[in-house]
Amino acid sequence: MLKIFSTQLTGLYKKMMDEESFNFEDGGRLLAQAAISDGAIYLKGFKEMEGILSEAFHGAEPFPSAKPFVDNASLNVADRVILFTRYTTDQSALQLAKKLRDQQIPFVTIASSLVCDEESIEQYSDVHINLRLLRGLIPDETGNRVGFPHLMIALFAYYGIKTTLEEILLEYSEE
Repeated sequence: MLKIFSTQLTGLYKKMMDEESFNFEDGGRLLAQAAISDGAIYLKGFKEMEGILSEAFHGAEPFPSAKPFVDNASLNVADRVILFTRYTTDQSALQLAKKLRDQQIPFVTIASSLVCDEESIEQYSDVHINLRLLRGLIPDETGNRVGFPHLMIALFAYYGIKTTLEEILLEYSEE
C-alpha cells in the first residue's frame, strides 16, 4: 500500500509542477509586490490546512514578510493574502475570498478545484493553484479509495510559491 501511495503522491507532485508552473510564477510576483513595498503577506488556512501556518511561522525557514491572517485584520491595498483550503467550494474560504475581492486586496488561493456548478474561490482569486486531489490515492478491498493527503500536497504548493517568491526577491535585491 505504501508503494501505491508514494507513486500516486509523486504523480500529483509532478502534475502540479508541470501544469501549475505559470501560476506559481504569477503568485510569486503578486506576493513580491507586498514584500517589496510596505505591505504584508497574510496566510490563512482552513481546517487541516492550518498546518501550513505552523511551517510558515515556526519552521526552519519562515515565509518572507508573512503574518497570520486574523478575521478583524485591517488590510490595505499593499497587502496580499494566501488562502489554503481543501476544495475551492469551501464556504468559509469563499466568504473570505468575496470579502477580499470587495476590499480590492489581491490574493492567491491554493485548493483542489472541483468541477461543478457551485460558486468557487477561483472566481475571485487573482491566482489559483490547483492541488488536483479529488479522490483517495489508495484503492481498498471494497473498491473505494482512501488516503486524502491534502495537507501534504498543499505543503508542496506552499514550498513552490515560497521558493518562487524568494527567487524574485533575490533578483530584486541584486538590481
